[in-house]
Amino acid sequence: MDKLKLMKITNEVRKDIVTAVHSAKAGHPGGSLSAAELLTFLYFEEMNIDPKDPGKADRDRFVLSKGHIAPALYSVLAERGYFPKKELLTLRHTGSRLQGHPDMKQVPGVDMSSGSLGQGISAAVGMAIAAKLSGASYRVYTMVGDGEIQEGQVWEASMLAAHRRLDNLVVIVDNNNLQIDGEVDKVNSPYPIDKKFEAFNFHVINIDGNDFDQIEPALKEARAVKGQPTAIIAKTLKGKGVSFMENAAEWHGKAPNDEEYKIAMADLEKAGEALCQM
Repeated sequence: MDKLKLMKITNEVRKDIVTAVHSAKAGHPGGSLSAAELLTFLYFEEMNIDPKDPGKADRDRFVLSKGHIAPALYSVLAERGYFPKKELLTLRHTGSRLQGHPDMKQVPGVDMSSGSLGQGISAAVGMAIAAKLSGASYRVYTMVGDGEIQEGQVWEASMLAAHRRLDNLVVIVDNNNLQIDGEVDKVNSPYPIDKKFEAFNFHVINIDGNDFDQIEPALKEARAVKGQPTAIIAKTLKGKGVSFMENAAEWHGKAPNDEEYKIAMADLEKAGEALCQM
């Protein structure tokens, strides 16, 4: 798939995110928007998956360790055809299967329930070990937040991943430098993130996580690595695509009101029109 088509899908994903969170009157738009390119590339280009057979045995697995950005995952799954887009309007509603955090028992395409920060990467490591033990060919991808890596469990899991030489595991750090309490480097700095993963014997790649020209070769490089897991440190812009949400910590976990929703959608409509002119 060419880059322009991926960019157009990503813009639709961003519209879906804003629409779902607005409908729910709750949720986490900032980190969802920052991760849109990464998730779009994984589900539309990188991973061996089939929306018509979400549980196929040889599928690649994805674990959203930063489970609060469920609106991004749901939006990508809907765009990919796992369930109807109209269902996004039920986000966080009573009786909806689209809960505030992903539920593997209810949502097709969700490989692991997550939400408690630090735990998803451990599940991903377990999946990668299982593939090695069974001789399966599937790969495992997990996304963690830069605030999330303040959790000790992330590093326990990373230690085991390197010890077991899990070259079928890719850890993507969504490094937007903002968490619920403010700037990550001021709350409890994890920097330098790349050097920390290198110290845990990961193959490390630094990229702009909002640029497909850097995402694609990074994931290709990860596939070629043998004998160690890969960490992709993806620098992103929190709230990307919505003018008043960009790089603003207050949009970590709140929904836009009706007026803000109109502004956000106008921003994204304008971006979509620009893409159509390319």
